[in-house]
Amino acid sequence: MQQILADDVAALARGCAVLGTGGGGDVRAGALAATRAIGEYGPVPLVQLADLPADALVVPLSAIGAPTVSHEMIHGEDEPRRIADEVERLFGRPPAAVMSSEIGGSNGVAPVAWAARLGLPLLDADGMGRAFPEVQMVSMYVAGLPADLVIMSDVVGNVVTIRPVDGLWSERLARAVCVASGSSAMMADYVLTAEQARGAVIEGTVTRAVEIGLATEHAADPLAALEKTLGAVRLITGRLSDVERRTSGGFVKGTAVVEGTDACRGRTLTLEIQNENLVAIEDGRILAMVPDLIAVVDSETATAVQTEALRYGQRVAVLAWACDPLWRTPKGLETAGPRAFGYDLDYRPLGEVPEGTGTSWEGAER
Repeated sequence: MQQILADDVAALARGCAVLGTGGGGDVRAGALAATRAIGEYGPVPLVQLADLPADALVVPLSAIGAPTVSHEMIHGEDEPRRIADEVERLFGRPPAAVMSSEIGGSNGVAPVAWAARLGLPLLDADGMGRAFPEVQMVSMYVAGLPADLVIMSDVVGNVVTIRPVDGLWSERLARAVCVASGSSAMMADYVLTAEQARGAVIEGTVTRAVEIGLATEHAADPLAALEKTLGAVRLITGRLSDVERRTSGGFVKGTAVVEGTDACRGRTLTLEIQNENLVAIEDGRILAMVPDLIAVVDSETATAVQTEALRYGQRVAVLAWACDPLWRTPKGLETAGPRAFGYDLDYRPLGEVPEGTGTSWEGAER
C-alpha cells in the first residue's frame, strides 16, 4: 500500500479491532473520523521507515484512558494539532510523519484521521504490534530508547508536557494527567527520528491490519479465514455467561466467562481483563497469556468484540496467537509479560504451557 483511501478504512478498522485484543478503544469512532478526514483532506500517504530521511521527526500518537469513557468523551479535532505544535516548539522543526503508538483498536485506525488533518503521511509501523494498556509497554522502551518526553492534550484544550526520568514514571505521570482529564486524553510519547526508529518499532503493522480485515470480508467461513490469516488457535466457542467489569485508575478491569457450546459443551473459559484480554484460564490451567494475543470475536462474523462491549449471552469464539518476537525477549517479558500485570506466573509461549507447578491459576497470586 502507498496510501490509505476511504475504501481501505473499513478493512483497517476490522484488523485493528482484532489486534486490539479487546482494548485500544472501539474502532467505530476512529473509522468514522478517518473516513471523514480523508473525504475532507484526501488520501493519507502510507510510508515505510526507509522512505524517511534519518533526521525526520516521527510522532507516535494514541488515545490514553479507559475505553468505557471514550464512548462518551469523543476526542475533538484540535488535540493532534496542539500536540504537533508543541513538538515543533520543542524540536524547532515540524513533524514529518505520524505513527500509531499501538495498532490495536481505535488507536490503530484513528491516526489516519490525525495524519490527514495534519497533512502528514502515516508510518507503516507501530510500537506494539497489538494493544497494551500502559505507556511504557511499547517497543521503543524495550529497545532502550529514553522515555524522556510525553506530550498530552485533552478535549478541554489543556496541553501538558512531561519530562519523566524513565518509562515507568512516564506511565505514572501520564496516567495521573489522564485521570485528571476525565480518564481520556491524547498523547505523543517517544517522539523520535527515523534513524532512532529503525529497529525500535514494529514495521508493516498498518498493512498487516488491512490484510487481517480483508481476510473475513467475503469469506464463506469468516472465523476459519481469520484463524488462518492470524495463525491462531481457537481456545473455545461458546456464549458469555458472566461479565464483571469496573473502571478504575484510567483502566477497565474485570473478568469474562465463556461457557462452551456445540463441540465445546461442558467447558468453561475465564478471561482476565485490563483494557485488553490478558490471560485465558480453563479449570485452573492457563491456556494463553500476555504478551501473546487473545481476542474475543463473534462466532459467526469473526468481528472482534472489545472488552467494554462484552455482554451476557453473546455467542463468541476466543482466539489466541503468537506475539511479535520482541515481546518474548527478556526485556519484552519484563515490560509486558504476566508479571508486569501482577501475576505470579512465568511466561510460557502459546501451546507450550505444561502441566505442573507454576502453571496452575489457583497457585498464582494477583
